[in-house]
Amino acid sequence: MNYKQTIQYLYTQLPMFTRDGASAFKKDLTNTLELCRRLDNPQHKFKSVHVGGTNGKGSTSHMLAAILQTAGYKTGLYTSPHLKDFRERIRVNGQMISEQTVIDFVENHKTDFEEIAPSFFEMTVALAFDVFAKEEVDIAIIEVGLGGRLDSTNVITPLVSVITNIGWDHMNMLGNTLPLIAGEKAGIIKPGIPVVIGEKQEEVAKVFIDKAVQVDSKIRFASEEWVVSSPEVGKSDSRKEKEGLLEIIAKRNQFDHASSGLPDFRTFRLDLTGTYQLKNIKTVLSASDELREQGFNITDDHIQTALSQVKTLTSLHGRWETLSQNPLTICDTGHNPDGIEEVMKNIAAVKYNHLHMVIGMVNDKDTGKVLPMFPKDATYYFCKPDIPRGLDAEIMKTQAEAHDLIGDAYPSVKEALLSAQKNAGNDDLVFIGGSTFVVAEVV
Repeated sequence: MNYKQTIQYLYTQLPMFTRDGASAFKKDLTNTLELCRRLDNPQHKFKSVHVGGTNGKGSTSHMLAAILQTAGYKTGLYTSPHLKDFRERIRVNGQMISEQTVIDFVENHKTDFEEIAPSFFEMTVALAFDVFAKEEVDIAIIEVGLGGRLDSTNVITPLVSVITNIGWDHMNMLGNTLPLIAGEKAGIIKPGIPVVIGEKQEEVAKVFIDKAVQVDSKIRFASEEWVVSSPEVGKSDSRKEKEGLLEIIAKRNQFDHASSGLPDFRTFRLDLTGTYQLKNIKTVLSASDELREQGFNITDDHIQTALSQVKTLTSLHGRWETLSQNPLTICDTGHNPDGIEEVMKNIAAVKYNHLHMVIGMVNDKDTGKVLPMFPKDATYYFCKPDIPRGLDAEIMKTQAEAHDLIGDAYPSVKEALLSAQKNAGNDDLVFIGGSTFVVAEVV
């Protein structure tokens, strides 16, 4: 098979969460462990950082990878889902793996797939671990796919576990309360392995503290270690702000354990301009602290340089990303209640005349939680992302009308965007989002 045929085989033969939803999520690690066993357990052959959480884990993973690359370490990066190309999920020093690597892996292990019957995600994780072991990376940043305890990535023993935050998402699989969801996410905390929690949230902090005590892991809450602000947020010249770098001032809030050499006060320029990065940067700084304490040579200059070019170093896209001007067109992958809340904060900071919202979602999303968060004074362009799980645009339009969100339904994301940009004036804002899969069709 060539690359296109190989990818088609993976998409059609293996259960995919993108296509099938919850039924593709395996409730144990048996398949991953067996795949890894047949690959001579590559997950034990490289150092790693494990990154989980509800929101921000992708940005956090990419920032950490950028920092380690800049510090001179050969760095693997595993994330999901991809936007354009399957190979985005697996990178070494920011470069996607080759098409031939994918072809060879599938060709060499088709018999294993047929015998084990793994999911698409389980196969991808095994491929990533195999690549990182063979490439002899110094360290790999491994992003959790869904949950934590039963996620296929949870067969590694990392140097540091990172959990960004807890919010409402995938409740049908992870639980219908925040403590239950936190319990699943806490499943990546390993015995004796330090854990960095991005946000100390009153409703779930005890879940993490109890788990850390239970397995004798040092725990630190990044939100209590750093005070982070941006003098640029809220400026009237928002268009210029979104084009450039986001200035971030980070100041230490505690000094008792922070003798790692990272600064007590520093200004960074970050090329990921969403204001929610003010939360993620705390997590990144505390995780960098932890790696320094374990002997990694990560300097202030490394961090400063890396954060100013995360997109260049890692090819991260879709996080409050400006796609065009006149009209100003911005996309963001935020799709659950917390993610949408952050999107709304960013929209509120932009100066515009009228707002045009190109919105699509998946059909297992609890639209009743997110639709009330959207502004009623915008014009909506409802669309269905081009995946089987995509929510029909007419159905979404009907659901949105119940929340006084008015607009038209379109047969595709691109047609919705074209209509929005055609209708928008030069001083208007066009936003595209609601789902990662909507953003994937426009970046």
